[in-house]
Amino acid sequence: MTKPSIQQILQKRILVLDGAMGTMLQKHKFEEADFRGDRFKDHPCDVKGNNDLLSITQPEAIAGVHEAYFKAGADIVETNTFSATSIAMADYQMEHLVDELNEQSARIASDVAKKFTEQDPNKPRYVAGAIGPTNKTASMSPDVNDPGYRAISFDELRQAYKQQAAALIKGGVDILLVETVFDTLNAKAALFAIEELKEEMGLDIPVMVSGTITDASGRTLSGQTAEAFLISIEHIPLLSVGFNCALGAQQLTPYLESVASKSTFAISAYPNAGLPNAFGEYDQTPEQMADQIKTYLEKSLVNIIGGCCGTSPAHIEAIANITQNYSPRPLPKTNPLVHVK
Repeated sequence: MTKPSIQQILQKRILVLDGAMGTMLQKHKFEEADFRGDRFKDHPCDVKGNNDLLSITQPEAIAGVHEAYFKAGADIVETNTFSATSIAMADYQMEHLVDELNEQSARIASDVAKKFTEQDPNKPRYVAGAIGPTNKTASMSPDVNDPGYRAISFDELRQAYKQQAAALIKGGVDILLVETVFDTLNAKAALFAIEELKEEMGLDIPVMVSGTITDASGRTLSGQTAEAFLISIEHIPLLSVGFNCALGAQQLTPYLESVASKSTFAISAYPNAGLPNAFGEYDQTPEQMADQIKTYLEKSLVNIIGGCCGTSPAHIEAIANITQNYSPRPLPKTNPLVHVK
């Protein structure tokens, strides 16, 4: 039996996204040797901290995280590929692994999703190919003494994103998720690359975009308000637009209100578990986070909801439990999804 499209499900109920990958992997306390495995024991530089590499060296751990989130009630899990571009992998001298990393990560998540879907066909599970922002910005100079300098070009970003997206699609993802966008020009490069790829492959894969409001200024790192961010990308046909990371659920509310009132797309949100404490840790309990997210549901702000930094399967379970009592944000009639049967 073929599972329904994500577009069909999105019209009927709020979809639950997974929580943090890094938070879960930290619990394993992996050391340098664990990251390397046998295959990379002679790699010339340290690789501890390269969580994407664990899809190759510790695949059971990655599959375990996906399983935990599906068991908690998630409809969608993200692949372990936040930094799996040639740009980010250059920090570890592992640019040559990009295709394998993305394809392998997608297959791990897709296999787990397939298993859960077969167990309960009434709750199909989906995989979003995570495409992070890279560690370079196209809009700003990293050198305060040379404001015109850029560490990366639009075309370099486009090529890197296109390579990553192609490998994720080959690995079997259902959605592409351009996430944690702090520089909209980076996101535009990713979206341009995906549109190119879709045309070349004759494929119409859904695309989600999630920006990051960096602080109380209400702007992205490249200086855009929530509404300006939406306007900058709304010419692209998207499944959803929304925000993740940097802020907790309560702090994110006004920015979701801004885009929810103006966007023809579905709205997504996956905030952090509150704000970090003095040690950089997240103290918000699942119950506290779910209580704050209840505001989104009462105001009909979201269609897709999940968690980012500091969240765990317990947070997602609490969110999933409360979400099932609410209807999704109504999609505007101009949204093509309302015509999907």
